[in-house]
Amino acid sequence: MLAIQREGNKLFADHLRPLGLTPSQAEVLRVMSAHDSLTLSELGGLLVCETTASPSRLVDRLVAAGFVNREIGPSRRSVSLSLTDSGKELELKVRDAEEQLYASLTPLLDEGGLDSTLRSLRRVAEAFPAGRALARRKAI
Repeated sequence: MLAIQREGNKLFADHLRPLGLTPSQAEVLRVMSAHDSLTLSELGGLLVCETTASPSRLVDRLVAAGFVNREIGPSRRSVSLSLTDSGKELELKVRDAEEQLYASLTPLLDEGGLDSTLRSLRRVAEAFPAGRALARRKAI
């Protein structure tokens, strides 16, 4: 499992390199694209990227690059995050990179293909916190 995860992450990073993004930054863009706005806490609850990748640091880098808007809420304790127009354009490129990754991996799968493999992997993931984060994405 670890070998496949590492190789998949490496392949995805290769696809993202021309965009200047890491897989964790790409995940932030993809999650944010499904929402008009999120708080940092809400975003953190939807991410499955490595635990060493702090949502705050990921967002800070994306804000600095002009891909994410950060607005202070009325209580000053809440921060609302949303994608900028540039962030929305970049997120579409991330989707393309994901599709390229899937296209390169699909020929390696059994006859059931990607859908069958993903169903099996989702069943395994559901037993762990990362799988629960994925389930929360679908629930929102």
